[in-house]
Amino acid sequence: MIFIYRILINLILILSPFIILLRLLKKKEDFIRFKEKLSFFTKNRSKGKLVWFHGASVGEFQSIIPLLEKYDKSKKIGQILVTSNTLSSAKIISKIKLKKITHQFFPIDNNFIVKKFISYWKPSIALFVDSEIWPNMLINLDKEKIPTILINARITKKSYNRWIKFKSFSQSIFNKFNLCVSSNKETVIFLKKLGAKNIKYFGNLKYSQSENEKIEIDNQTIKFIKKRTSWCASSTHNSEEKFFGLVHNRLKRKHKNLLTVIIPRHIDRKDLIRDELSNLGLKVHMHEPKTKINQDTDIYLVNSFGKTKSFYSVLKNIFLGGSLIKHGGQNPLEAVRYNCNILHGPNVFNFTEIYQFLNNQKISKKIQNLNQAVNTLDKLFASKKSQKNIKNKINRIGKKILKKNIYEIDLILNKV
Repeated sequence: MIFIYRILINLILILSPFIILLRLLKKKEDFIRFKEKLSFFTKNRSKGKLVWFHGASVGEFQSIIPLLEKYDKSKKIGQILVTSNTLSSAKIISKIKLKKITHQFFPIDNNFIVKKFISYWKPSIALFVDSEIWPNMLINLDKEKIPTILINARITKKSYNRWIKFKSFSQSIFNKFNLCVSSNKETVIFLKKLGAKNIKYFGNLKYSQSENEKIEIDNQTIKFIKKRTSWCASSTHNSEEKFFGLVHNRLKRKHKNLLTVIIPRHIDRKDLIRDELSNLGLKVHMHEPKTKINQDTDIYLVNSFGKTKSFYSVLKNIFLGGSLIKHGGQNPLEAVRYNCNILHGPNVFNFTEIYQFLNNQKISKKIQNLNQAVNTLDKLFASKKSQKNIKNKINRIGKKILKKNIYEIDLILNKV
């Protein structure tokens, strides 16, 4: 099976110039740094022990920022290499002001390119976040006797069904991990069946919190939001923005000064979103701190990365996107920390246990359709109540989970 996989990867490599060119034109790749994906590096390897973290995109890295902060302080660590696949994640990582972090894009999982990557960076340990499973990379790390850990592991039912079709191949890959720390109980079951060893479960790392959270929102925007009847649709995906535009139009019949803030998951879609909402007769303002906001603005569209927490600090009614469609939802815990009322659609299978926790605390509401969304928000506007403060409870859970993750990682790291 590995032979067939390598043939497929080689075909992708042959097509990569065309794929990269297309992505460059769509502004999904960095015009200079895309070559890192071919193991042409733009940063140097420092002296000392190198800890390598890899996560696909924004969500994965937001969950491990507390880990990065911890290892940045360690005198035993010389450098922290962080790799990711997307341009959006690179922009988020660039805002993390830690001295030891070096970011590079993850290389194409071609056998030759992967060997070049490992030879150059010589990681002391490799930590893959969530569901990042790359056969050639794992095989070569194993050959070099470099310990590998899967942290905050998440294997969905759909992903498990794909892997289990090639059971022998899957087991040969998953048993390369020295440690798998699962983010949920379902993943523990799937990892066992897929051949992983040394599986631990403490809870989702997304309960933990960065020590250096910053609120970055200008006073003009804060004042504008506070004088309106406002709510926010956050981490939205394609088709969801139109739904929220329809919700806005319905609510505006009663709430004349209504403002809907939309924070799309992928800001490269901002122009399409603006046009789609404008076609509904809505007046859209793009987030520009120094630009005057028209008083008749219906939709405030946030078109920059890393702003969700800033808006959560001002808005108290938050709908978490990716849940009306079968994406599986987005992490609601950031909004909960700011005592926000949490709304979500029916599809939250990415965060089943977290939403069960929020439901038990009676601080989240499931929305099935347009009428339900309109009626629920109307009641929240009338009550003007934010949720009970459970920030301390979440932080206690997060610190406990973080501490146990660090302990398990250090058991392996201290041996290399």
